[in-house]
Amino acid sequence: MSLKTLYTSIACNRTPESLDWGDDGLIYFAANNVVAVFNPQFHGSVKIVGTLFGHKARINAICAIRNASDCNGGIHLASGSDDGTCILWNTSDEHSSSPARFTLSGHKGGVTSVDAFVDASNNLIVATGSVDSTIRLWHVAGNDNEFVCSQTIDLQTGLTFGLKLFALVASNATMLAYTTDTDMVNLCVSQPDTAQPESGAKFVQVEQLRGHVDWVRGLTCTRLPDSDDYLLASSSQDTFVRLWRISPRKTLTAQKPIEEIQFDEDITLEERTFTVVGKDGGKYHYALSLESVLQGHEGWVYGVHFCTRDNQLQLLSSSIDKSLIVWTPSESGVWMESVRVGEVGGSSLGFYGGKFSPDGRSIIGHGFQGSFHLWHEDTEQPGLWKPGIIIGGHFGGVRDLSWDPTGGMFLMTVSMDQTTRIHAPWRRAAQDQIETWHEIGRPQVHGYDMQCLTLLSRYRLASAAEEKIIRVFQAPSNFVQNFRALCRVTEDPEGDSIVEGHPMGASVPSLGLSNKAVFEVEQPEADSRHIKDMYPEHYFNPVSMDAPPAEETLMQNTLWPEIQKLYGHGNELYSIAASSDGSLIASACRATSSDHAQILLWDTQTWRIVQQLAAHQLTVTQLSFAPNNRLLLAVSRDRTFSVYERQQDAVDFKQVMRSDKTNGVHTRIIWCCDWSHDSETFVTGSRDGKAVAWSRQHAEGTDGRGCFTSNRVLELKNESITAVAFGRKKLSDERYLVAVGLEKGFIKLYALGQWNLLLNIDQSYAHHQTVQRLSFRPHVDDHQLASCGDDGLVRIYSIEL
Repeated sequence: MSLKTLYTSIACNRTPESLDWGDDGLIYFAANNVVAVFNPQFHGSVKIVGTLFGHKARINAICAIRNASDCNGGIHLASGSDDGTCILWNTSDEHSSSPARFTLSGHKGGVTSVDAFVDASNNLIVATGSVDSTIRLWHVAGNDNEFVCSQTIDLQTGLTFGLKLFALVASNATMLAYTTDTDMVNLCVSQPDTAQPESGAKFVQVEQLRGHVDWVRGLTCTRLPDSDDYLLASSSQDTFVRLWRISPRKTLTAQKPIEEIQFDEDITLEERTFTVVGKDGGKYHYALSLESVLQGHEGWVYGVHFCTRDNQLQLLSSSIDKSLIVWTPSESGVWMESVRVGEVGGSSLGFYGGKFSPDGRSIIGHGFQGSFHLWHEDTEQPGLWKPGIIIGGHFGGVRDLSWDPTGGMFLMTVSMDQTTRIHAPWRRAAQDQIETWHEIGRPQVHGYDMQCLTLLSRYRLASAAEEKIIRVFQAPSNFVQNFRALCRVTEDPEGDSIVEGHPMGASVPSLGLSNKAVFEVEQPEADSRHIKDMYPEHYFNPVSMDAPPAEETLMQNTLWPEIQKLYGHGNELYSIAASSDGSLIASACRATSSDHAQILLWDTQTWRIVQQLAAHQLTVTQLSFAPNNRLLLAVSRDRTFSVYERQQDAVDFKQVMRSDKTNGVHTRIIWCCDWSHDSETFVTGSRDGKAVAWSRQHAEGTDGRGCFTSNRVLELKNESITAVAFGRKKLSDERYLVAVGLEKGFIKLYALGQWNLLLNIDQSYAHHQTVQRLSFRPHVDDHQLASCGDDGLVRIYSIEL
């Protein structure tokens, strides 16, 4: 058995330094506890091609190491995490059992900033900043090939925001620039320790750069083309970017007094000097001056990044004002804004960071909600930047998923980030045979954390959040048209009826939670505009897609209108399921008593409650209709499950089985359940590490009690089973294929005869936090499995038997 990952979806962590573009052309970004590897040139599209798992908490900083191919066994990447460690990765071994080469441990708090630099002696120096108010410098000790902390800089109570290591020309001394929660940039230089020569070089502070009037958040440095001078850029919450020039000097000039520049005074280009001792013992002098102050942003500037392209320097700045600006120097040396890209309108909250591609012809930015934004310069029209195809994903734990029941054409997920998203394969021209998965729609953007969903048909969705209401949505005609175009859907009777007479789209009114239908988009005259229309960027505009949509389009123009609200539960909804024909919805809410633990059955024609099923004492954790629509299974926190059977053709379900201490097998909370495709067997999974297969015994008594018996029990020690799913067809030897998801993030595939393990998917390819749902894709020839978890990951696997 072999496994291929067709699709991985997740958002970027919401920290400023959580993304970097490596020299290998790959983009590395922090995604919860893993480093996701993103290929922006995957067969003409984009794809997450791998994940690097090693950290035990959220990753805050990513640094791609330049010119490090032969350094310390090939270290290409560094990452810092809330678990207090920094991991050095060999990214060329991403498919090996251990791509993590070294783990740097020593901080007493989370690592928030990381930089790494190969010095003139081809030694790797790593700097890490932490919330424990220290900066640590690391290097390889002797021949042990182990990294040790060579120096700790105590910041007293400060927090590190930016770190940058670079070499000074002539002396080959290494300079460290760092910023804390002040308005200054601190400069340190590695110097021989005269007190303890055997201990090697130590970083000694030589200067402080003053001028910003708020916290300095970003640092970057580069050597000027055809020059020995360096340019250091700093960005701040004061909305300015400052450029500082560091130049070698043959002689030491008179030191000028350090004076802070006040905004009510004329800015003078003050030059100061400092001296360092080189590795050869000689003294080298450097001059420091303010090169330029760049003003163009209207909000905090979180990040800056230099790039040299065609021997010309350019600087990228990213701001919370929803813009990225490329600055270039003119022939006279004045830095000017040459390109401005970003978002217009919408409800996003700007950019946390941005990076150039290695060749400087592409830009990627990552936003406050974990979204990505990519631009490429047009090869035929230099200076024209066009949006590129991008990936997307949830930035909160994913709670539930559901396949399109009609043809398995897309996967829908809901998350604690308060969104519902649609993931589908983008199919190019028929002769091309290229297919990559992307997020193509966002039917619901809510004000509560999402909990569960079910699809009544391809274009009808019922979802529930941490509120007492079930909301039902119908796809609009604009979405149906774009879905057909992107996925090349031809036969679609349900879609035909929607295109003919349904709304074009939906919008969310200010201070509202319900998606309102939009039938026609008209621009009202200025004197007739209602007060709610003063901000039209929040309202739907029809779009015609020939490629997967960008973040702004997803947020504004792919919403589905809400057609019903179902009231009936007394507490927040927890689980929901629909019959395979879409005629019934079963729902349950959080409960601490039998009254609230009742299961409600809803008729989707009248949207009324047709039955209440009482069996459990505590929250029903999952509901599942059998494919034959005649059986309903419920599992609960009270450690029991119940089975209901439909009587004849009426909507009347009768309880035919409820487990108890004598026949229940499980001794802890039952988290999950699923039916086989033939409705003859179901599986329950529990916190006690047991997955139990229950098969129907047709020869039992007429009262129906005990009609399902357990004869196959899987027991995993020290594990908690949180998700189970049956394959949509049997294996070649007539056994069922069952996927089991664990609390630790593993996914195991079994052949259900005697629970024979076929494949174990570890945390590098599955999840690193609790697996919430598993589901096999219907209506496909092979076995394709979708999974989601608390880590925010959504994955789709192709399983070859």
